[in-house]
Amino acid sequence: MIIAVDGPTASGKGTIAKRLAVHFGVPHLDTGLLYRAVGRQVAINEGDPDNESDALAACAFSDDLLDDDILRSEEVGGLASRVSVHPAVREALFRRQRAFAEQPGGAVLDGRDIGTVIAPDADVKLFITASVHERARRRWLEMTASGFGREIEIPLDEIEKDIVARDARDIQRADAPLRAAPDALVIDTTAFDREQAFETVLEAVKEALQAG
Repeated sequence: MIIAVDGPTASGKGTIAKRLAVHFGVPHLDTGLLYRAVGRQVAINEGDPDNESDALAACAFSDDLLDDDILRSEEVGGLASRVSVHPAVREALFRRQRAFAEQPGGAVLDGRDIGTVIAPDADVKLFITASVHERARRRWLEMTASGFGREIEIPLDEIEKDIVARDARDIQRADAPLRAAPDALVIDTTAFDREQAFETVLEAVKEALQAG
């Protein structure tokens, strides 16, 4: 069983994907973390995230980097969005993601192109979204709770502008743009708290699995 969970930044897809994995007893992969690691490695290398060669070289990051909390920072999130536009980077990370999806027993993967590129044969495809303002609010709360918000003191309106810019890059990129798969279940979580969002998604997944 493969469950693909796509959606824009701060839509809640990551939290939902983790809980689905726990519920169904399968592994979970936050594919966005891979791109964040590449973005962070570019910074460590003092390279340019907009340069494809620099971004591709950063794909050789150490697995230990995936455990670094700095990957969750807003700055690294922006770098991830920039390196993800490069086809060579996406190709370099494709096999790693596909192998995870095909492991025995199944898996839950979340990202921006899981249902369209990484696992188009997934048993259930979800596209989780929410309004830009609500996503910015959630991201601000997340940053504040983690400490990053206090460190860099980014106001809410700046986060909202950054989210708009990230959406534009993700949607407009030529290779694997952010979009819902034609057969994806699109769920807007703007008006939901975390528990309501998960319960709504879980019910939709159960119905889809029964129908399939």
